[in-house]
Amino acid sequence: MFCVYFRLPASYGRRKQKKQDKENDCVCKLPDLKDVEAVQKFFLEEVQLGEELLARGDYEKGVDHLSNAVSVCGQPQQLLQVLQQTLPHPVFQMLVQRLPAVRQRFLAGMNAQSLAEDDVE
Repeated sequence: MFCVYFRLPASYGRRKQKKQDKENDCVCKLPDLKDVEAVQKFFLEEVQLGEELLARGDYEKGVDHLSNAVSVCGQPQQLLQVLQQTLPHPVFQMLVQRLPAVRQRFLAGMNAQSLAEDDVE
């Protein structure tokens, strides 16, 4: 599943963190987090998209999608261990640095879903 190896461009080191403080560019629709099937589908799609983008050399967007997958994963530590073993170190570091912002976005989305449900009742 995570057996793709990547070669980082030489210019990567000069620009690797220029977007670190910006919020994620990846704007995707959050699944209904109470719907197990929707979350599983979202997880698989995000992993697949992330792998495809990384394979094409689009590290920023690929990491965005993988961080989305980690954020909805039932066992994120195990997934992170697999990713640490299979991703190049700089790409894995980018993922780890991006996770707190993505988790905040997911928490905000969960709160919005909860508020919407409360309004319906």
